[in-house]
Amino acid sequence: MTALRTAGGLGQGTGYARTAKIAALGLGLALFASGCSGGGESSAEDTAGATEAETAAAAGLTCPESQGGTGEDPGAKGDPAAVPASTGTTDVPLKLGTLLPTTGSLAYLGPPEIAGTNLAVNEINESGGVLGKDVEIVHRDSGDTTTDIATQSVNDMLSQGVSAIVGAASSGVSKTVIGNITGAGVIQFSPANTSPDFTTWDDNGLFWRTAPSDVLQGRILGNYIMSCGAQTVGMIVLNDAYGTGLESNVKTSVEDAGGQVVVSEMFNEGDSQFSSQVDSVVAAKPDAIVVISFDQAKSIVPLLTAKGVDSSQLFFVDGNTSDYSKDLDAGTLEGAQGTIPGTFASENFKESLLEVDPALKDWSYAGESYDAVTLLALAAEAAGSTDGKAMAAQLESVSAEGEKCYDFAGCVTILRGGGDIDYDGYSGPITFDENGDPTEAFIGIYQYDADNVPQPSRSEAGQL
Repeated sequence: MTALRTAGGLGQGTGYARTAKIAALGLGLALFASGCSGGGESSAEDTAGATEAETAAAAGLTCPESQGGTGEDPGAKGDPAAVPASTGTTDVPLKLGTLLPTTGSLAYLGPPEIAGTNLAVNEINESGGVLGKDVEIVHRDSGDTTTDIATQSVNDMLSQGVSAIVGAASSGVSKTVIGNITGAGVIQFSPANTSPDFTTWDDNGLFWRTAPSDVLQGRILGNYIMSCGAQTVGMIVLNDAYGTGLESNVKTSVEDAGGQVVVSEMFNEGDSQFSSQVDSVVAAKPDAIVVISFDQAKSIVPLLTAKGVDSSQLFFVDGNTSDYSKDLDAGTLEGAQGTIPGTFASENFKESLLEVDPALKDWSYAGESYDAVTLLALAAEAAGSTDGKAMAAQLESVSAEGEKCYDFAGCVTILRGGGDIDYDGYSGPITFDENGDPTEAFIGIYQYDADNVPQPSRSEAGQL
């Protein structure tokens, strides 16, 4: 797993134009790629006429060697018992909702995200709550874009008077409800939305996220593939805001590094047949194949390997870099790799999450979800109000240019003492810009073992 921190030029303050930030990002990632290129090269011309199996063997992708990566806690925690009483009061306790998937194509992400929010609420209430009252949380299913579950869930939570809704996981789902949520003066805070479209969305300043835009994930994945020695890339892509955003940035990164995307095949949410897309990609004989999907990968991967594609040629993204130990034959994905935004889950964090949900086996976006709830609570405390608009006005300030702190107890102690805070959490350093986007982030690259389980394999810091 390669964890790349983007900071410096991206975190210089809110006065920088968004276009300048993206330009700096592209430059920084290009420098990263040139510094860790691997051996082995092949191209479509090199493999012309070869059998599918021979093509896979000829690719010879040699990626940067593993450097481990066990995860670290963000910093020292505060003492809940030592938190001073709130200097403010509220007649309306902070009530949060979650719009996270328990059904649909991203259902595997629901448990760690929900556990992360519950852990944060538990810790906040152990510290005396917000403005002297315990925080309440209401969980509702988001489903996916093939259903209208998200709209029903949002309407239910709005009727209960929530100040903020944590979710959705899917960018496509968020697009169906963002107007409803932010139009009601309620914050929408996603732990996993990565579509670049949200950066400039007309959201009344009420959409925030702890996951970085796919400008970052796509560029890092594209550069990493090139550093492994690939020259040609094929893609199978979910045709929605998430999929096309990633596709565009992977393609830009590959081409900027001198490579070529030789084929890109689309499919739609709800599709169950992928043979035509697989046949087209395999026929193009790319060195590397990127699968941008959700759980459709369970059907796509066997079709690719049956055509002779070697698993080491496969690269996934956060929507499908998950545990396939019960879905695919042993060894099917050994050597495949994938990206997930966020830092490596530390052992202490995993233990805390397991106390909330003993059945957890995946940690994806748990840190981002924990951080979303903690930031919302700190923003309410800073605002002296549980009103969504008042809280949103404080989110940028509690994430930057103050005394470093790493949980609610530590941060709220500083706030109640009259200080300014700079919250960093389990998802890594967090500094928001005026668009509600994090300007610092980590992207992890995982490698699959013989049991089809993604394992962290590399940890390397990069700075813009």
